[in-house]
Amino acid sequence: MRNIWAFGWGVLVAILGGLIGLGGAEFRLPVLVSIFNYRTLHAIIINLIVSLVSVFFSFIFRSGIIGFENVLANLTVIINILAVSLIGSYVGVNYATRINERTLNRVVVVFLFFLSFVLIGHDLIFSVQSWQLPDLVRIGIGFVAGIVIGIFSSMLGVAGGELIIPTIILVFAIDIKLAGSLSLAISIPTIIMGLFKYRLQQRIKEVQSEQKFMISMASGSILGAFIGSNLLRYVTSSALYVILGVILFLSALKLARHKVAN
Repeated sequence: MRNIWAFGWGVLVAILGGLIGLGGAEFRLPVLVSIFNYRTLHAIIINLIVSLVSVFFSFIFRSGIIGFENVLANLTVIINILAVSLIGSYVGVNYATRINERTLNRVVVVFLFFLSFVLIGHDLIFSVQSWQLPDLVRIGIGFVAGIVIGIFSSMLGVAGGELIIPTIILVFAIDIKLAGSLSLAISIPTIIMGLFKYRLQQRIKEVQSEQKFMISMASGSILGAFIGSNLLRYVTSSALYVILGVILFLSALKLARHKVAN
């Protein structure tokens, strides 16, 4: 029964993620901690594994709608942010494995609240015209953003799309739907780097007993990614961001009330 619920949640979360170009990890993390009662660090590792599946298939499914050729045309943007997000992802695991569970939980809660406000206020954020900046300045901002994105990805078990997408839109003047696909392309190797570092620290072994659970949730994520990516044709971005922001806010509240094991 638990694995059936894992499949169902995998579908629901991946639908939300597939609509915008996210792995859905920011929605999945509160579910893993509050509903399935995983310790925060274990939830983060499981989240990264399932996110990798969700992000990969969302990218494949969205390519048929956005156009893979449009993604390739913006390869320089992907490389710019990706190059340093990999470094940030590697560094971030060190913080996640050194701080205590309670502190890590608080970091996750604060990050989720922050993301909820970003999503709810997206109209104001995206109404700002893209900065008319020299190429070197854009590369510099992309460098800094990549470091921050990578650190949050590996620390909190998220792909970082909520930070990647606004960066691409505001700094590189790219449409939000295409930005979602570019975000997925950046997220795939970023997540892999985070998982690689956890593997080096022998942390992956701690969740090996949960293989059936992860397979169930990952399978649901594939179906959800397919549904969400195709719904992209019909759902307006404005309504979508507000709904997701509210859901994320409620998830953060629930996670904040969760009692962390000592």
